[in-house]
Amino acid sequence: MKGQKSLLLMYPQPHHGGFTHLITGAFRQLARWRQLHHQRMELARLSDAALHDIGMSRVDVLQEVERPFWDDPLKK
Repeated sequence: MKGQKSLLLMYPQPHHGGFTHLITGAFRQLARWRQLHHQRMELARLSDAALHDIGMSRVDVLQEVERPFWDDPLKK
């Protein structure tokens, strides 16, 4: 039995939460897509003066709003 503990430390056992990890990742992705949608809608509601303050034009906003919800510029 000598040395078995160190063998376990060298080769970690695979964790069996694969399905849980998959579901968690899916929920995170859905939440991110929802967040992107809400941010784009908020951007569309800004006034022209507010857009000018952040250096965007109405054309920039329209291009951003027309992007599909899954098109994440940060790839989160």
